[in-house]
Amino acid sequence: MLLLQRVSLRHAFLLGLLFGLGYALTLTAWMQAVGTDAWLLLSPVVAAYYALAAVGIALVWRLRGWPWWTACVWVAVETAMSTWPLGGFPWTRLAWAAVDTPFALWLPWVGATGVSFLVALTGTTLAWVVREGKARPPGAVVAIVAALLVGSAPVLFRPDSLTSSWEADLPTVTVAAVQGDVPGAGNDLVAVHEQVTENHVQATVDLAQRVESGAVPQPDIVLWPENSTAVDPFRDAQTNSGISRAVAAIGVPVLVGAIVDGPRPDAVLNQGLVWLPDGSTEERYTKRHPVPFGEYVPFRSQLSGLKIGRLDMIPRDMIAGTRTRPLDIAGTRVVDLICFDVAFDDSVIAQVQNGGQMVTVQTSNATFTGTSQLQQQFTISRARAMETGRTVVVASTNGLSGVIGPDGTVRDQLAPRTTDIAVAQVPLVDAQTPAVRYGRLIGQVLSLAGVAAVITAAAAAARRRLPRLRRLRG
Repeated sequence: MLLLQRVSLRHAFLLGLLFGLGYALTLTAWMQAVGTDAWLLLSPVVAAYYALAAVGIALVWRLRGWPWWTACVWVAVETAMSTWPLGGFPWTRLAWAAVDTPFALWLPWVGATGVSFLVALTGTTLAWVVREGKARPPGAVVAIVAALLVGSAPVLFRPDSLTSSWEADLPTVTVAAVQGDVPGAGNDLVAVHEQVTENHVQATVDLAQRVESGAVPQPDIVLWPENSTAVDPFRDAQTNSGISRAVAAIGVPVLVGAIVDGPRPDAVLNQGLVWLPDGSTEERYTKRHPVPFGEYVPFRSQLSGLKIGRLDMIPRDMIAGTRTRPLDIAGTRVVDLICFDVAFDDSVIAQVQNGGQMVTVQTSNATFTGTSQLQQQFTISRARAMETGRTVVVASTNGLSGVIGPDGTVRDQLAPRTTDIAVAQVPLVDAQTPAVRYGRLIGQVLSLAGVAAVITAAAAAARRRLPRLRRLRG
């Protein structure tokens, strides 16, 4: 914030670009597991947004109350970056960094966007403290008090108390999350996909035996991860037989993460299939946000003549889903998210608004074994639990899998690279947090305020420059 004051817009753009490159390249270094080309292509796009943010910040610092307007500019840029291009890239939002801080206590009230705003506002207020302290010592006292209020408000007012009593006296369902593991090095699921499916089948059959012996309670829902089958179970007889055997053994619906052939030979779907004991699979959720260059190749037709290896690695493009209703699993309304979906507001909030009572995250992090991606995504899942006031159950092929309470605490977590099952009693919540009800509006208001501040500041700068230009011409 301090570096961007009293610099030219060109200088601000350069500073923002350098910051964005350092931030995005470091934070998403795990994308090299998908491909160095994908990492190097997407990071500069993200960095360009921070360059635009820097230009906006350099403009609005002259406005009265500039710490507030600067935070609004930051939110506007985060919102745009989370939407466009290629569906957006929300991985670098400030809110995700705040999960284990007092700011996270505001998640059920103002949502991820609001928390990003509060974190940015604290940073800009601290910059104000430094600036006012140098210029006007009395003003610094006011600035310090303001900074302390922003930082301590979550601790003083405990806004997380909103959802702390929601679980009491609510009906519950028993959910079992299966982590089957990926053999070998653990990072090449496709090469051993048949064994991966068999691992989940056998783990579920073993669970049924443990239920029969009384060692664990009978689950109402069993959750398998994304890519628990990497081939279409409706066309591969062996896979179909294995899943049917597992579902028949446990005797309850199993939410299976499956790669299903698309409507065209060059298309594929990443789906959560509610597989019932009678063999039917009418309820399905299709991943809303496939990963560009990882699950589909943007501009494939334009790139086809360039002989890019990525085109051969991804012969079929994944089609994005559009479902906004939760799945109906044996009478329970389940919000289903597949991997990257958890970082997008539209994937989560719409399903909760439409009656979702609990949240599941089906993910396959095998490709990112040994990287920070696993913990980053699990942390985002914790943020979603706090934001929605609902229990989140995560099933991964080989980690991280676990159960997260509405307050963001990890109630159970399975060890990575193991075959294991987490069984939990999950309260079915119908109440909606203010973040679910008004989070989108909060984001729109803050973003519009940021845009308006930039326009106002740009107009004021133009007015200041106009007399100078007239004198030069005269």
